[in-house]
Amino acid sequence: MAKPLTTKKRAKRISLAIFLIGIAILTYSGKWWPGLMLAIGIPIAARQYLLGRHYDVGITLFVFLGVFITVQFNISWKILLPVLFTIGGIYIFFREYIESRVESEEEEK
Repeated sequence: MAKPLTTKKRAKRISLAIFLIGIAILTYSGKWWPGLMLAIGIPIAARQYLLGRHYDVGITLFVFLGVFITVQFNISWKILLPVLFTIGGIYIFFREYIESRVESEEEEK
């Protein structure tokens, strides 16, 4: 994991601000779907970036932008969306498994 650019508290506040701006834009434009995917995904990716979790940024953008693109360009949901969510879920599962092993090894030292 890379070195965080800011504290967790500040990263959370910045991502909340981005989320609120996204919701304001959606409210103004009235295009809730699939814009909501961007309003949720971009703040999450920003927080992960600020915390130095670069691989997580990639997966988050892959999943949320994938959903946005799928809906925006009328791509078949039956194949692409399950693949996007499965890849995201598998990544999160293995990341947590690997991080817990690394933390336990560091505690032993």
